[in-house]
Amino acid sequence: MQYISTRGGAPAVSFTDALLAGLAPDGGLYVPETWPQLSLDEIRAFAGAPYARVAAEILLRFAGASLTRDEAEAATETAYASFAHPARTPLSQLDADLWLLELFHGPTLAFKDVAMQLLRPLYEHALKAQGRRLTIVCATSGDTGGAAVEAFRGSPDIDLVVLFPHGRISEVQRRFMTAAPDDNVRCVAVDGTFDDCQAILKALFADRAFADAVDLSGVNSINWARIVAQSVYYFTAAVALGAPDRPISFAVPTGNFGDAFAGYVAHRMGLPIARIVVATNANDILARVVASGRYARGAVVATQSPAMDIQVASNFERLYFEAVGRDPVETARAFTVFGATGSLDLPSQARGEISALFDAASTTEAHTAQQMADTERRTGHLVDPHTAVALWAGQTIYRGAAPLVALSTAHPAKFPEAVQAATGVHPALPKRVGDLYARPERITRLPADIEAVKVFVRAGR
Repeated sequence: MQYISTRGGAPAVSFTDALLAGLAPDGGLYVPETWPQLSLDEIRAFAGAPYARVAAEILLRFAGASLTRDEAEAATETAYASFAHPARTPLSQLDADLWLLELFHGPTLAFKDVAMQLLRPLYEHALKAQGRRLTIVCATSGDTGGAAVEAFRGSPDIDLVVLFPHGRISEVQRRFMTAAPDDNVRCVAVDGTFDDCQAILKALFADRAFADAVDLSGVNSINWARIVAQSVYYFTAAVALGAPDRPISFAVPTGNFGDAFAGYVAHRMGLPIARIVVATNANDILARVVASGRYARGAVVATQSPAMDIQVASNFERLYFEAVGRDPVETARAFTVFGATGSLDLPSQARGEISALFDAASTTEAHTAQQMADTERRTGHLVDPHTAVALWAGQTIYRGAAPLVALSTAHPAKFPEAVQAATGVHPALPKRVGDLYARPERITRLPADIEAVKVFVRAGR
């Protein structure tokens, strides 16, 4: 199994090399050279299997010679041992054909844990074999950073720097990053938006001399291994509801498009998916491109679902590459244009390919709050604002016959103010993280300046 860049200007690499590199050296994103396939019988066999076992089977399809079966199974068992629910990502029924996929039972109460907890054993296996020490720089709109800190803190082989937008994430999200006492973790509050943090991260990778000097790697959703890990719960949820003998639909709250693209990956591997509803808040670049075929950057708006306050969805490049027939020349041209102008018009072929699987809708702040209140009143379930966005969008535009699964990407206690304002109920932190507010924080504040971040990263080596 080899991995190629969406822009075609980098040599093919192994799964391990794609894992450690994060971004391809030509600025593109790694994708598998060919899509591994699962038969319908192989998918049926996932029914009732432990989550870690299904994760190992999916991982092995993408790892090729990089992992043995024993190594893959050890990695997934380690990754999911810390999850609080025995099913790891359980389903909860809200209505006759409406389900929540609870992805927040990991150590930082967000879906990012599902991928990030797997990345640590994969990284440590690779680094031990190569005798390397890496610097990981992570840009976060809230949950990725906390998940990365929890996964990699205390690692002897990794220095972790997390960039987050100052004042634009919840206190709980911030504390999951800044309250870590470990010396290999440093957190930076950037004076800007998440898009500024993401642009800085991409610029660090583009400076090859700097990237090589600090042995730079990235664990944002640009990292292919994260997409692989997230595709697993599409299989487990669908099989629990009758797949592959009937298709299932999903509503996915998304900003950077990684979680939604993971559903596309499962679909390409053979999982029958009827529709994927891309749900956004007011930062609706993805909803607009699915509806109109125009991918155009807008101003970032602060909302009560801050992990989705993004106007440049990095993983959309992977979908574009697939939608134009895996043409790297066209993909490189398109995203060079987008980088220069902030807008891109999709070819008719690409629009057709995307609309064959995806729907999309944006959700107002009022609708998000209304959905939180309605869900609590009708079902007794408290949901966070991101989950509410998925529920509102899915129920508003989806009219299919297949069951609809809304991805519940964060515990409501990560956004207590928004949940209480909408429902009148204050969501308590689970006991296992009940001391979070008592832990001292460590934060460095920097301007949204590439050179300032470079100096800070170098200082920790």
